Amino acid sequence: MGPQLAGKRHTGERVLKGLVKHGDGEHIHAVIWFCDFRDSTPLARTLGRRAYLRQLNRFFYCMAGAVLEAGGEVLRYIGDAVLAIFPISGNEAEACERAVRAARIAAERVKAMNEKNADKPPLRYGIGLHIGTVTYGNIGVPERLEFTVIGAAANEAARVESMTKELKKPVLTSAAFAAAYGGELVSLGFHALKGLEGEHELFTLPGDPSPG
Repeated sequence: MGPQLAGKRHTGERVLKGLVKHGDGEHIHAVIWFCDFRDSTPLARTLGRRAYLRQLNRFFYCMAGAVLEAGGEVLRYIGDAVLAIFPISGNEAEACERAVRAARIAAERVKAMNEKNADKPPLRYGIGLHIGTVTYGNIGVPERLEFTVIGAAANEAARVESMTKELKKPVLTSAAFAAAYGGELVSLGFHALKGLEGEHELFTLPGDPSPG
C-alpha cells in the first residue's frame, strides 16, 4: 500500500474509532481539487430524472475515480461538484504532480466515456486546482456529522474552477499551485475572481486533451 492510500485509510479509521468527534478538526496543508459538471441544469431538464442521474454518476466515476487512482481523497459531493484534496507531507511538488496526474486520468476517462456513450450528451467539466492550508474536520450536528474541508483556500479553488468556462479550458490552476508544482503550465494572464480582491494569474495544462 502506498503512503497516500495508507494516509487516507488512517483518516477513515480515526472517524470510525471516534477519535475525531463533533467539532474536532486539524489544519492541513494540501492541494485542493474542485470540479464541476458542465451543463448540469439544462441536462437535468432535458434528460429526465433517471437519465440525468446516470449521466451524473458517469461524471463522478470519471472525476472521483481519477482522484482516488492518483492518491487523493474525495471529501464530498456538492450537488454536481466534487471536492477533493491531495495532502502534502513535506513535498508540495509531489502532491501537485498527483493532482495533475488525476486531471490527466479524468480527461482520459471522460474521452472514453463519451466515445462509449456517443448517443448521450457529452460529459463536459471544469477542474480548479489550488494549494493552501485548510481546516479538515468533523462539522454539523451530532446527529449528522460530515467530514469536510473549510477555509479560504477551498473557496479559492472553487473560484478558480468557475473561470474554466469563461477561459474555455477544462483545467485551471492558481499561481500558488503553479509555483509549488514547478512543472510545465501555460499562463492565461490575470483575472478577477469573484469574492477575492485584486487580479489573480491563472494557468492551464499544456496540450490539454479534453474540451472545456
